[in-house]
Amino acid sequence: MTGWDELGRIVIPKEIRRIFRIKEGDSLEIFTSHNGEIILKKYSPFEELEDFAQAYCDAIWQNTGNIAIVTDKERYIACSGKKDIKDKSISTTLEKIIDERGRMAGCRGDSSFLNLIEDDDITAEAVAPIISAGDAVGAVVVLNKDNGKKFGDVENKMVQIAASFLGKHLE
Repeated sequence: MTGWDELGRIVIPKEIRRIFRIKEGDSLEIFTSHNGEIILKKYSPFEELEDFAQAYCDAIWQNTGNIAIVTDKERYIACSGKKDIKDKSISTTLEKIIDERGRMAGCRGDSSFLNLIEDDDITAEAVAPIISAGDAVGAVVVLNKDNGKKFGDVENKMVQIAASFLGKHLE
């Protein structure tokens, strides 16, 4: 049961925090319904940029044939070429890269390949964290299914530029 502490703060049970991946310091939005219900929702700064992020992903897909994905720290916000993952939770591997502010590009078989979306068809991947106001808030990911395709400096720069651009727009 949820209750209040002596300072009037809402206490959310540990099990609910675990299920919804609510961590200490996460921002929550509070709404009320016309029935008097209180609704808590995890805040995502990407909600305002979701259409913009989707347009970016579509442009990458149309111009390179690479799968493009934008995430916040919890879920896939926008994607092209792999629509079935939109709004699903990101992998723990990708969450760790975001938290550690990691950047990488790799191909299947390399030690740097992490299988970020846990898909056996993906053969190349590049990722860069989105940093806004000093906080790691998400990532830009580019993937490919072509066995002959190797990712390197170009794809790495592509995700870094996009991540930097999105981070500036979130500030």
